[in-house]
Amino acid sequence: MSQIKKGGPVSEAEVEKLYNALKPLPSPEFLFGSWGGGGFDTGHEGYAGLARTRWDGKDFRSVDDVDPIMVLDDKDSRVWSEEWGHASLREMVFRGVTSTAMIYDNKPIFDHFRFVKDDLVMGAMDCPKFMGRKYAQWRFRRIKSSGGSSLDTFAAFTRKKKRLLRRTTFLGPRGIRPFTITVAASIFGPYLVGLSEMEKELVREQPLSHNQEGVGIHDLEKDGETGLAAVDIQRIEKVYRKLDMRIIPAFWTLYFLCSAIRSNVGLAQTMNIEKKHDLASKLNLGPKQVSTGLALFYVCYVVFDLPSNLVMTRISPRVWMSRIVIAVGIIGSCMAAMKAAWSFYLLRLLLGIVIAGMWPGMAYYLTLFYPPSRTGKRIGQYFTAAQVSAAVVGLVSAGFQKMDGLQGLVGFQWMFLLYGLVAICVGIGLLWWLPDRPLPPGETMDRAGLNKWIPQSRPALTGEDALIHYEDLTRVYRRPRWTVGDLWHVVTDWRVWPLFVMYFGVVGVGIGVQNYSTVIIRGTNAKLTGIQLSLLSAPIWIMDLIAILLVTPFSDRFHRHRALFFSVPVCIQIVGLLMTTYASGQWTRYGGLLLVGFGLGPTVPITMTWTNEIFQPRHGEVGVAAASALVSGLGNLGSILTTYALFAGWPTDARKGRKQYRKSTLVMVGILCLSILSAAVMTLLLRYVGNRPNGKQVSSGSSTSEGEGVIMDGAARRELQERGFGRLWWSRR
Repeated sequence: MSQIKKGGPVSEAEVEKLYNALKPLPSPEFLFGSWGGGGFDTGHEGYAGLARTRWDGKDFRSVDDVDPIMVLDDKDSRVWSEEWGHASLREMVFRGVTSTAMIYDNKPIFDHFRFVKDDLVMGAMDCPKFMGRKYAQWRFRRIKSSGGSSLDTFAAFTRKKKRLLRRTTFLGPRGIRPFTITVAASIFGPYLVGLSEMEKELVREQPLSHNQEGVGIHDLEKDGETGLAAVDIQRIEKVYRKLDMRIIPAFWTLYFLCSAIRSNVGLAQTMNIEKKHDLASKLNLGPKQVSTGLALFYVCYVVFDLPSNLVMTRISPRVWMSRIVIAVGIIGSCMAAMKAAWSFYLLRLLLGIVIAGMWPGMAYYLTLFYPPSRTGKRIGQYFTAAQVSAAVVGLVSAGFQKMDGLQGLVGFQWMFLLYGLVAICVGIGLLWWLPDRPLPPGETMDRAGLNKWIPQSRPALTGEDALIHYEDLTRVYRRPRWTVGDLWHVVTDWRVWPLFVMYFGVVGVGIGVQNYSTVIIRGTNAKLTGIQLSLLSAPIWIMDLIAILLVTPFSDRFHRHRALFFSVPVCIQIVGLLMTTYASGQWTRYGGLLLVGFGLGPTVPITMTWTNEIFQPRHGEVGVAAASALVSGLGNLGSILTTYALFAGWPTDARKGRKQYRKSTLVMVGILCLSILSAAVMTLLLRYVGNRPNGKQVSSGSSTSEGEGVIMDGAARRELQERGFGRLWWSRR
């Protein structure tokens, strides 16, 4: 090493000795980002050859998307050399050591990398067809990591020779506190291709200079597996709590309002019914027309769910979510002006179009900020908005019924109008509140084109928090530009279809109960008034809320048993439905509805979380977006079934009497049994077929790949500590 530092030619034996003593890279993901390159002057012909091309390093975007040769053009801009093509990364054995290798797509060349330190690696070019067993040795300094901070690099030095010394403050690996280092290229600086002898004399590694809050690189606590500094678990949790405060309340509010506007048509069926001011009476609708209007919403939802979610991956997710809420508010307000069946049909169609993509879009948005293993609890948190919304809308509708006749509007018209106006205001506010997708620390959002007219929200995290979060997240978050081929791989992945059947059953029953809860309750006692029916519907969704808060955290902790946490609540739903239909006594049957509400609670969040957990490591961003949209969109075919074909939509089953709605109940029990079967099938297939990445995504730290990778990073170990009974209150010291 001392000989190499002195400058000038160096023997191949010395470089070989250094290379063989180095450790392998922790994983292919370690290389993601841009790297400046330099060579060792051992007399190898490759050294002079790359100097003539003005070689500047390599760019690694994903395991299957690598630009192996980056060069400087006439304007000293860094560009890809088309002559050398592209490359990919794989784990390979070289000289008895398994490490990351880069394989050229159209040339018989292999580059084998070894670890020096967090921002420095060494490589050996293996090209037996042209060079026999003679290897060219290179070194690479990180310019910018996909999950790290910007560093002064070899390439930056050669392009800005007048600024030979630069004092740079940056965040250390894995988000350790800032430290300051005086940089003049690197320890291997004298051997950069293209430097003059005068520059070589100036380029020497300088000692670390600590600031008051800084720590030296040797003071960092090292992670034994990766060579990266470990971050305290509580520090990580604090960062995610900050994200929670920024995202979850906003999601809760928007989901509350959109759920209210989507489902308050169910309450409108019985509001002021004794005065003939209910929805059907005011619009002259029959039972079949009401069920048709309810179902039309879900037809559009199914058709537009996937396209909406894919659009969200191409543009700002924050803007798209705001667009959804504003549009839902506008359509909801217009529903106050409905006068006939055609306007009811039209507005329900439009509402289904504009709200499509909201629910899977929210799940996708979370994966931009949280690893899949952290999303279940948070989906459950904002999903409670639907339950609170159903309960509150039921209670508040009693007040709207007291406004009946005010300013010439009936009770349900006031309800549609006011909820819509509030949603418009909230949607506009989300443009300033919701953060955009996370960027590498130091990067800013492009404000060109239409973006310059859109309000800019403040970053979700800044400074050290941003770096800690990005380092922790990038082990599972990749954002390559997806193609139609990538989408096709998701659609044809068999794992989508058991999840779809699971969702079909539970969401079908949930929407059916939500839209017809007051109708079902009235079937137990025809003497109940509209206000009493609204008040009795609220406790169903309070039970739903309680179940979510109780079950979803344990579903995350014992994530290997998601099928069990899904199936038990479904069984509770089945018992509740049978009680509602076959039990004697008004309150016993009402108790059955409360059981249905309790069983409904955790099933949808668990299904969506399982979808994220399976498809994030397999297909990346497009996998989450497409799979969640397919599961949610196609799953709402169950909503079409229960709103159009069951209850009021099934004339012979809706006849008053002891057997009213019994056939509808048995149909719902049947689709719930199908959901349980699908969950069991999914568990068995995952156990025996597996869920390994499809080759384009590598996520050794993912919660879905426990035990599958040889190398496990610090973030993965933190998750393992919080699995099962680990770190529960009784096991903490």
